[in-house]
Amino acid sequence: MVPRLKEKYKKEVVPSMMRQFKYKNIMAVPRVEKVVINIGLGEAIQNAKLLDAAADELAAITGQKPIITRAKKAIAAFKLRKGMPIGAMVTLRGDRMYEFLDRLLNLALPRVRDFRGVSPRAFDGRGNYTIGLKDQLIFPEIDIGKTERIHGMNVSIVTTAKTDEETRYLLAELGMPFVKREERRVAAAQATA
Repeated sequence: MVPRLKEKYKKEVVPSMMRQFKYKNIMAVPRVEKVVINIGLGEAIQNAKLLDAAADELAAITGQKPIITRAKKAIAAFKLRKGMPIGAMVTLRGDRMYEFLDRLLNLALPRVRDFRGVSPRAFDGRGNYTIGLKDQLIFPEIDIGKTERIHGMNVSIVTTAKTDEETRYLLAELGMPFVKREERRVAAAQATA
C-alpha cells in the first residue's frame, strides 16, 4: 500500500511545484530524500539505562531500530570519554519516511501544547529543514506511564531542493504548519525591498 503523503506528493505537490517554479522536467521537482531523527542524551554518561529507554522509544516512534551514537572526542569537564554512547539516531527513507512525516504533521505536531506552527526560519540554506521537539510524548506510540525521562529530539528533513524557498513551498504543500503571522511579515518585507 502506498503511503498517503507519497500519493499526495505525486498527485498534487509535483504539478503545483512545476507550475510555481516552471520546471521543464518532472525529475527537476524537489522531493524529500530522507528524514533523520536524533536524540542526544548527555545524562547517559551516568545512567546507561536512559539511553536504552530512549532508543526503545525512538524505535517505537519510527518503526526502525536506531543506531547508538558515540562521542567523537573526550571532554573532561563533562566526564566524557571518546567513544562513550551519548545518543541515538534513525535515518528514514522511502515509505517509512513518508509514513513518519504523515504522523508527525497530522498527529504529533497538533498535540504540542500552545502550538501555533513551526518556525519558517529553520532552513539551512541548502534545502534542509530541522525541527526541535521538546518532548517525545507528543507521539501517540509512546506510553506515558512507562516513560522514565522526558527528552527532546531533532527531526531533520533533507530534500533535493536547491533553495530555501523551494523547500518551504514543498513542505507547505505536504502540510507543514508554518507560523502564519511571520510569513506575512516576511512577504511584506520582500514586497517593499
